[in-house]
Amino acid sequence: MIAAADFNITLTQQSRLKDFDVKEIPFGKYFTDHMLVVDYTNGEWQTPQIMPYGPIPMSPASSVLHYGQAIFEGIKAYKFPDGNVYIFRPYDNFKRFNLSAERMVMPQVPEEIFMEGMRQLISIDNKWIPQKPDHALYIRPFMISNDEALGVKPSGSYKFMILLSPTGPYYSAPMRIRVEEYYVRASKGGVGSAKCAGNYAASLYGATVAQKEGFDQVLWTDAEEHKYIHECGTMNVFFIIGDTAVTPDLNEGTTLAGVTRDSVITMLKEAGLKVEERPLSIDEVVAAYKAGTLKEVFGTGTAATISPIKELVYRDLEMKFDVNTWTISPELKRKLDALRNGELPDTHGWLYKV
Repeated sequence: MIAAADFNITLTQQSRLKDFDVKEIPFGKYFTDHMLVVDYTNGEWQTPQIMPYGPIPMSPASSVLHYGQAIFEGIKAYKFPDGNVYIFRPYDNFKRFNLSAERMVMPQVPEEIFMEGMRQLISIDNKWIPQKPDHALYIRPFMISNDEALGVKPSGSYKFMILLSPTGPYYSAPMRIRVEEYYVRASKGGVGSAKCAGNYAASLYGATVAQKEGFDQVLWTDAEEHKYIHECGTMNVFFIIGDTAVTPDLNEGTTLAGVTRDSVITMLKEAGLKVEERPLSIDEVVAAYKAGTLKEVFGTGTAATISPIKELVYRDLEMKFDVNTWTISPELKRKLDALRNGELPDTHGWLYKV
């Protein structure tokens, strides 16, 4: 069992915070003064290190560079007006991280390393947390394989790290999305439900092609028929059809079990809406649009939070929406923001105090 006193902490000699004066903070471009590093060797986790942020030594034969054993999480921390710092649902990310580790044949990270390491790191670098609307401290835990050897097999050594990044909104405006019918993000039996690096690498080309055509992202569909909806870019996706919120289910293991997704489902039910997690075809979406019952479409995610989709293009059909008239997703965002800014009571125990 690793306690707070078991961490080796080396503080930076000179903080870079004094030079950090960015009016518009882009997502994932800046990093705080320190990082957490923990090695896994000989079947055991070694002493956790908190050290100044910077490069890490790596062999060119490191197995992650060749075979891609890499997983990560995305979490956010917020500073309340009273100065206290809270992390949003970190235990859910911790559990999902270890599910990803299991799927990628990687070791489980103990709770005391993941949670206590995160807590100590944020305590040290809490002055980096921006206190602006739609801003937060983004937390990136990740783990990579680290054997210095070639050969397709699970590694015997690993490195777990946490980085912190002050950040603004991921998507700053309503999005224009194309339904993808050729490229594939995930398939049955694959690793679509794991938050592993390979999933995101697989998504890059299709998204890049769409962006060159003027879209912000793609709506991924199933690999067999390109009929059933999976995710939207880096987000889960919701459709308000009539008085029901519909989102793709998680049964086939092709869609990530988003923490924000789960929060939104809870909040929608509390607001009195019916929520259905089930297979959802693009044909059903098109039919609802043509019938006038498709009211709102939006993505959810840690980075994106709630992102409205103003246009959804399927083949030659342009489904356009007036996001200014929407009521459901704006209210979800308002409540989530208020909760994470300390303006609403935390009735679900979602906030973890640092």
